[in-house]
Amino acid sequence: MSELDQYDYDLPKELIAQSPAICRSDARLLVVDRARNSLDHKHIRDLPELLRRGDCLVINDTRVVPARLVGRRNGTGGHWEGLFIEASPDGLWRVMCKTRGRLRPGDTVTLINAEGREDVRLELATRQSDGTWIARPETPEDVFTLLDRVGRVPLPPYIRKGEMVEGDRQQYQTVYAQVLGAVAAPTAGLHFTASLLDRLAEQGVEVCPLTLHVGPGTFRPISSDTLAGHQMHSEWGCVRQEAVDRVKACRQRGGRVVAVGTTSVRLLETAAASGELKPFTGHTDLFIRPPYQFRVVDVMLTNFHLPRTTLLVLVRTFGGDDLMRRAYEEAVREQYRFYSYGDAMLIL
Repeated sequence: MSELDQYDYDLPKELIAQSPAICRSDARLLVVDRARNSLDHKHIRDLPELLRRGDCLVINDTRVVPARLVGRRNGTGGHWEGLFIEASPDGLWRVMCKTRGRLRPGDTVTLINAEGREDVRLELATRQSDGTWIARPETPEDVFTLLDRVGRVPLPPYIRKGEMVEGDRQQYQTVYAQVLGAVAAPTAGLHFTASLLDRLAEQGVEVCPLTLHVGPGTFRPISSDTLAGHQMHSEWGCVRQEAVDRVKACRQRGGRVVAVGTTSVRLLETAAASGELKPFTGHTDLFIRPPYQFRVVDVMLTNFHLPRTTLLVLVRTFGGDDLMRRAYEEAVREQYRFYSYGDAMLIL
């Protein structure tokens, strides 16, 4: 039995959510209390009763871009699919490519826009060591303006095989999304509504935003036999001075730092790597695994994660192996909905 086998579990396919709850805050919430070693069944709308006055709710305000690309190879006429990852200041894109046959530098692809029409051409320049390509769109347009026209919502493959419906443009985005740059949603945040945030504020729970652009590596299974052998993906994030001040003030008044999602956890812990929380801007490849000691986060709200992923390892490290195993078994038994559009757990 390898080290990774303990992070595996069986999930009936019908429990993988294909669409979100009709009302975001009606999603179910498994409350995991580490001090009491207990599990309780609630809903996201119950958060105002579960959090306390003085707590600080840390949210990730990244905004998902329509990063999934579909096109036609000009040289062969073959089908091509891609995922936009990021753009450089000089207009070059980094993309993941999927097509039959071999791609070569200089190949061009005509992107098909959301209306099904041929649109701008993309020239593939150089293949990177990680398998991604550097590409140049043959247009001077702003990158996000262009993606709005030619891109599709980058759903993970376990949701309708990645095929979006029009409702995903709004549903696969948090209500507080601000900063463009993610290619996957910070899914724990999808459960919040404006009215729920208002109720939390009225109760004295402070909301503190930071930004981590979720990358394509977030769902990738760990391929090595050991956790130490895994090469963690890197994502860009920013913790501003205002966020640092709010979190420190929360601690001083005896409140709890409640991180919404594993992305918020990773970025907060990255910014506190020196032992003290400080402003941070840059890329993080922090892989939280045993025996990690958390420096900032007291409580975590998170969705249910895929087996053998860094996300599940992080959650198990935070919540404890035995209790988290019980929680996942309970969630399956009670038919909670799993993954990006699924239900959530609150780990106290």
